Amino acid sequence: MRARDFLRPNQRRVDYSFQDFEERETEMTRQNISSGAPWEPIVGYSRAVRIGNVITVSGTTATGPDGKIVGVGDLRAQTVQTIKNIEAALAKAGASLKDVVRTRIFVTNIAEWEKVGRAHGEFFGEIRPATSMVEVSKLIAPEMLVEIEADAVVE
Repeated sequence: MRARDFLRPNQRRVDYSFQDFEERETEMTRQNISSGAPWEPIVGYSRAVRIGNVITVSGTTATGPDGKIVGVGDLRAQTVQTIKNIEAALAKAGASLKDVVRTRIFVTNIAEWEKVGRAHGEFFGEIRPATSMVEVSKLIAPEMLVEIEADAVVE
């Protein structure tokens, strides 16, 4: 039995060749967005990357403009600062929080998930992106309690 044998009566079979895709390929520009953090060139990453209408924001923490962690010991305050940092990266890429379709939240203590969840909800309650929250044993610095990644799509 061949694949076309499974087609419904009024359905037609369409064959594509690799050449068809090559001819229709469109050029998409890559835009790397930096936060200015000294670790970006050393580690080899960008705060965010935009290709076409898709923006991916790297794992982001509650680092303030001075390079220090905001809200040491305060999970809610760190979550708020982290989302503000994501918002700033999105703005540099021509997007906003309303364009976010997915977040990934990493916490060092899942027992306190509700503090993170409520802060996330303050920003995303109407937007409602797909999300997940995962406990990790630790983040890159001991005072960091939460790290969030975000994906956005703009029109």
